[in-house]
Amino acid sequence: MSSEGTPQQIGHEPYADPADPALPGSDFKLDRTKAALVVIDPQNDFLSPNGVSWPYFGQSISENKTVEHIAQLFKTAKDLSLVVAVSPHYYYPADHDWHFGGPLEKVMHSINMFGRKGPNTLEEFEGSGADFLEEYKPYILDGKTIIASPHKVYGPETNDLVLQLRKQGVSQVILAGMAANLCVESHLRELIEQGFEVLVVRDATAGPRVPEGDGYLAAIINYRFLAHALWTTEETIQQLKR
Repeated sequence: MSSEGTPQQIGHEPYADPADPALPGSDFKLDRTKAALVVIDPQNDFLSPNGVSWPYFGQSISENKTVEHIAQLFKTAKDLSLVVAVSPHYYYPADHDWHFGGPLEKVMHSINMFGRKGPNTLEEFEGSGADFLEEYKPYILDGKTIIASPHKVYGPETNDLVLQLRKQGVSQVILAGMAANLCVESHLRELIEQGFEVLVVRDATAGPRVPEGDGYLAAIINYRFLAHALWTTEETIQQLKR
């Protein structure tokens, strides 16, 4: 830590964009005919106060109104007949036998985050940490939403999200969900590498606050460098309705 202290200590809003940025402004133009809403991990273990990760993410989720903003994006996308996809995170019993993993992987396995009984059963799935947040189910389980196969670490390299988007003729992605510096950022990076234009909805995500750092702040910094646009939920909905 510098002698000047953290952004909070020197009176700055830590997530506000710089007044005098060095990077060029975005020239991204949203085109509904090419766009899809992609929501990462809209599941209880992240977004419910009863979820196993709430002690780490809850403050950021509450401040950003993440749950409400994701719901607004789902509703708007459905009202406009936009392609909607969900990239979920599931762990089956065999996944817990992995021989190695990064620090957060170890935590997720130890607290049984996103745990399911198996890939071919829904036993004890309803209402579990791996299940979708109840208020999102009408949007996700309408028979039209793409539910990709599960990603296993952070990014979509191990699931069929990109294939599903390509098959729908999608070239622009509106990205939201959890968690900001982990699965959302990893999806952002891979989707960019795959040739998509990616808009990140900055208040429809959230990050952990732990002694190691503020994950949401880390993500916002990287979004400024990487994303084709970084908008609020309100800005995104306004542009979708134009």
